[in-house]
Amino acid sequence: MTHQLNLRLFVALAGISLLAACTPRAEDEPAVDLMASVESATAVITAETLRGPIAVMAGDDYQGRGPGSDGDVKTQQYLAEQLREIGFQPGGADGSYEQVFDIVGVDASAPETWGFSGAGGSVDLAWWDEYIAFSGLQEPKALIEGAELVFVGYGIQAPEYDWDDIKGVDLSGKVLVFMNNDPDWDDALFEGVRRLYYGRWRYKYEQAARLGAAGAIIIHTTPSAGYPFQVVQTSWTGPQFEIPAGDEPRIQIGGWVTEEAALRIFELAGQDLAAAREAARTKEFEPVPLGVTTSLALDVELQSRQTANILGVLPGRDPELGQQYIVYSAHHDHLGVGKANDDGDDIYNGAMDNAAGVSQVLAIARALVALPERPRRSILLALVAAEEQGLLGSAYYAANPTVPPGRLAANINYDGANIWGRVRDVTYIGYGKSSLDAVVEKFAAGQGRTVKGDQFPDKGYFYRSDQFNFAKIGVPAVYFDSGTDFVDRPEGWGREQVEAWVTVHYHQPSDELVDEWSFDGMIEDARLGLETGLWLAEQDEMPTWKPGDEFEAARKEALAALGN
Repeated sequence: MTHQLNLRLFVALAGISLLAACTPRAEDEPAVDLMASVESATAVITAETLRGPIAVMAGDDYQGRGPGSDGDVKTQQYLAEQLREIGFQPGGADGSYEQVFDIVGVDASAPETWGFSGAGGSVDLAWWDEYIAFSGLQEPKALIEGAELVFVGYGIQAPEYDWDDIKGVDLSGKVLVFMNNDPDWDDALFEGVRRLYYGRWRYKYEQAARLGAAGAIIIHTTPSAGYPFQVVQTSWTGPQFEIPAGDEPRIQIGGWVTEEAALRIFELAGQDLAAAREAARTKEFEPVPLGVTTSLALDVELQSRQTANILGVLPGRDPELGQQYIVYSAHHDHLGVGKANDDGDDIYNGAMDNAAGVSQVLAIARALVALPERPRRSILLALVAAEEQGLLGSAYYAANPTVPPGRLAANINYDGANIWGRVRDVTYIGYGKSSLDAVVEKFAAGQGRTVKGDQFPDKGYFYRSDQFNFAKIGVPAVYFDSGTDFVDRPEGWGREQVEAWVTVHYHQPSDELVDEWSFDGMIEDARLGLETGLWLAEQDEMPTWKPGDEFEAARKEALAALGN
């Protein structure tokens, strides 16, 4: 009862603050310095305000928030009500908080074994333990029949790096076997250990489709993927949701195999896997036909569903700059209900990934409403759907924006959270790409923290969360991730915690809210995002990509569409 009274009082005070913020200022009244007021506003970002939404969204009754599920609908309703109570206006069509879009669930039934034949005999791989396969089609059947395997190394065509693994070879109808990641041994080539989009699984499957291949297999290793094979098992089984297909090229079947399984296939082909990999580490590499053929048929159940991005707006006070927006984003979905773990738990609650990210954005929204005035620029909260299915919600928003992309000043994304305590650093995914760098450095220093770029650059995080789709339409973006230099902890402790969490809990039923979580670091990260976004909302000029950045051209195109 005490908690309910406190919540009602908080909502009432927030409402009063919003009314004050929306009250026009007299012409002779001096402007309020919002940055001087931010400290008092951050008082609403507390462990309790952060814990509450996480406990709700990651509760078992939300059933893991799988796209199109009852839990997804409950999540949308809960978030819309949260935005309404906080005081953000609906950001969707027709006075709604929802941006609804269609999705298609593609649930492929794979056989217990996948067979491969060669001159030296045959190899059968066991489903789950050695291979995972999915349909590349939104059709009742996916079929590979007697197709030859061709090893394509990284499978990359990147003229800007003078790199072409394909060399004009006709690969139509083949099954392409890819190494994961991209070349990582030279800082001047594919930016060294920092994984680019070329190293992402999505690029591999898209590349196979562009080349007319029947199928594609990625060789999994934990170092090259950035996570263990159990993540492939849980992420790529059950319904795989997609935006309804257009006329884009598609493969019949995609798959993953373990390194041990790949070794057996290469031995069947009379090839040495290690030697093949080494040969692929040069620009002279050419595709290698393996002389191994395979057939695989998948029965596919199709599910037509809907999900929704949840959008809220706090209008800016400036008549001109109010037409521009600072976007805070976080994905509200997770994996739903799936294969049970050893404890019999089959609900993939997604507490850290990403109820915690949503909670940080909601806390920032509360703080913004608590300011004595609205910011000059408008604020857009984009709590997007189906990120775990391939960034679908942010991709849909990018293709169907409620605001012209040239008016989206910056994106601040939260995906995951620091659940271990206070840190001396902050991880800024996207560091070095835009003028946002100096802003983040400024406010991190105010917290006594140093800014670091991606501390696990081989994992390619910039291309793995929703800021990527905002960047693709030209919006400078920052994704805040946990630091690793923990206060009162020995050197290396933080990296150990992050790596252990990925190994044990990432995309597993054990991603749950537990008493051991510390909210101290999460509070600081949310406050950093608040200060960064508010400062950007108050400036005359919008942020820019650094000259030559991969997204600079998209920004120029977006501004040109506005006549700028």
